[in-house]
Amino acid sequence: MNKVISGVWPLLLGIFLIMLGNGMHFTLMGLRGGIEEFSAAELAIVTSGYFIGFLSGARLTPLMIRRVGHVRVFAALGSFMSAGLIAFPLLAEPWAWTLLRILIGFCMSGIYVAAESWLNDAATNESRGTVLSTYMIAQTLGIIGAQGLLTLGDAGTSVLFIGASILVSISFAPILLSVAPAPVVTVARPMGLLKLFSSSPLGTVGIFLLGSVYATQAGMGAVFGSQIGLTAGQIALFVAMLFAGALAMQYPIGWLSDKMDRRRLIFGASCAGAVASLMGWIAGDGLWSLMAIAFFAGGVTTPLYALFLAHTNDFLSVEDMPAASGGLIFTFGLGAIAGPLVTGWAMEVFGPYAFWPVLGLTFASIALYALYRMKQRSSVPVEQTERYIGVLPTASPVAVEAAGVWAAEHAEAEREAEAEFKGDEQTR
Repeated sequence: MNKVISGVWPLLLGIFLIMLGNGMHFTLMGLRGGIEEFSAAELAIVTSGYFIGFLSGARLTPLMIRRVGHVRVFAALGSFMSAGLIAFPLLAEPWAWTLLRILIGFCMSGIYVAAESWLNDAATNESRGTVLSTYMIAQTLGIIGAQGLLTLGDAGTSVLFIGASILVSISFAPILLSVAPAPVVTVARPMGLLKLFSSSPLGTVGIFLLGSVYATQAGMGAVFGSQIGLTAGQIALFVAMLFAGALAMQYPIGWLSDKMDRRRLIFGASCAGAVASLMGWIAGDGLWSLMAIAFFAGGVTTPLYALFLAHTNDFLSVEDMPAASGGLIFTFGLGAIAGPLVTGWAMEVFGPYAFWPVLGLTFASIALYALYRMKQRSSVPVEQTERYIGVLPTASPVAVEAAGVWAAEHAEAEREAEAEFKGDEQTR
């Protein structure tokens, strides 16, 4: 493993630094927005702007890279993102922030495509699972670490925005100065939504609803904390707990995923998220109760994303997986755009604590639909399912496609090895 990581450490370091800057800016929107007295509805539009840009970038960046190359696209997007971060305190208006968030979302999506293309090209078939898992851990640690950096400055000044911009700027040095050659970017055209739904209704509906959950947690969590009177440090800890839970629960849920009907696990994880959200509504502003609840509510969200990808792949051929991955990412993005808008409206009408009922109802909808699908379709035998690999909702189509193909190939190799072993046993 050490040999594998030693070959890609510049990319991992660069991604870690990027996530420090991007993670800071996500929470800063809620902190500074509260100081500027933006309403929950206005900040919801700002939050959705990021995912509009992210969805656009995932579609357009591969075309840009094929025209002018990895390095130019990577450097240009990094420059725009760094400039956008500095511009937030200079243009403290909701409409300006929405445009800046669209820009930053577009840039981040393009950065992911470029970085993950390098990462995928540097990995071999044997090491790809390890490399992708380490990459996802680096991303999550960057987001968690970013929350700690927020306690070092005042959100009412430009200091933290400048710090986030600096982190993003220096993050490109280890990547662009590495000797890795620029790979060819190949991203499959996303599968149409109707075809995707016919192949996996639960995967399609579930990942749309999960997009709403993820964007609400990541984008509106800081808004919720600001509106109920938490301090900046407490808000940063609240957001950190959402992602710490995801890091802690990814492995056990992934282990269970390869041992049982994934629909049952999706049902159970969604029920856990719904219960945690209900407890958040009941707990009010009890600090440590909120932190524990955030840990569990966030802890099931990211693993559910990988579960939906794996569940969908169980019903597809290896050839169809790349296109289906693109369709699922697009569907997730639509949910991520809609989720904050619904949550912002609810918080505006019913107060900040509406944050939890919206999350709870969305989790409950996933659970009920999973239960319904269990009655409509027989399960795939566990020994015929594809392997689970932890993929984050922030991943681009490059990483998702690579993870899907790796999981399918790894599962097929295991089945062949098991069949060969049984054949040897019978001949003895």
